[in-house]
Amino acid sequence: MGTPDFAAVTLEALIGAGHEVVLVVTQPDKPKGRGKSMQFPAVKTAALAHNIEVYQPKRIREPECVEYLKTYQPDIMVVAAFGQILSEEVLGLPPYGCINVHASLLPKYRGAAPIQWAVINGEKTTGVTIMQMDAGIDTGDIILAMELPLAQDETGGSLFEKLSHAGAKLCVEALAQIEVGTATRTKQDETAATHVHTISKQMGQIDWGQPAVRIERLVRGLDPWPSAFTFLDGRTLKIWKAAALGLEGAAGGGQPAGCIVQADKKQLIVQTGEGVLALLEVQLEGKKRMPADAFLRGCPLEAGKQLG
Repeated sequence: MGTPDFAAVTLEALIGAGHEVVLVVTQPDKPKGRGKSMQFPAVKTAALAHNIEVYQPKRIREPECVEYLKTYQPDIMVVAAFGQILSEEVLGLPPYGCINVHASLLPKYRGAAPIQWAVINGEKTTGVTIMQMDAGIDTGDIILAMELPLAQDETGGSLFEKLSHAGAKLCVEALAQIEVGTATRTKQDETAATHVHTISKQMGQIDWGQPAVRIERLVRGLDPWPSAFTFLDGRTLKIWKAAALGLEGAAGGGQPAGCIVQADKKQLIVQTGEGVLALLEVQLEGKKRMPADAFLRGCPLEAGKQLG
């Protein structure tokens, strides 16, 4: 059970390890792009490439959906970024239960979007956890966990890629242990639990009153989706790369937050609530993504102009 690329990597690893995948369950197809053409979830595309049957229920908890799953008599269910909550009936259906590939070191970052939040919050390390699922949200016993460091320039996208492969590898390892009966299950420390909410497009709107270091992490965490943005003369300006220069990084101290303090052939620097932020790669509404110097050649700006 899974939906995005993260889950597709786990599916490929299960197939590669020789497991018999009898069914893939994923979210319904969704319209995408200007033409609103229907797009398959990444897991569906991977499953069809291996001639595996795909099931796409709107609500997996519905009685008819549960009955359908029963017909496959699975030994175990592997869940990775599925996007729906499983009922206790579904969780209890396979003899070995359901295991989940979760992209954080539980109990930290339970819930949605743990990858993006790890970057936004400036974590030095994060990881993946293979968990025996129970009725709670990411509250089940830990079978295996693996820690990974975050690079200084880590984005949501690059961390997503790293953790998807780490999670797939760890899932195969956990299944091998479960199969021979050597898997251990450790209860989570509830006192250390933290929860994160889903990422929305609106979250990307930059609050220039925040410190430069915080905004820079937001830019990286929301790359590639939904991306950090501000407004320039009423048009959306996406910020793809930035650098926090600290308090003394540019002239213009005392300027209001969001004010451009330097805009020349090479640099585009904005005042924040604490320190200044150099915008290194931007994308104006209707234009291509480009380095700041190229942007300034086509769209000259002057110090004192306000963003937001």
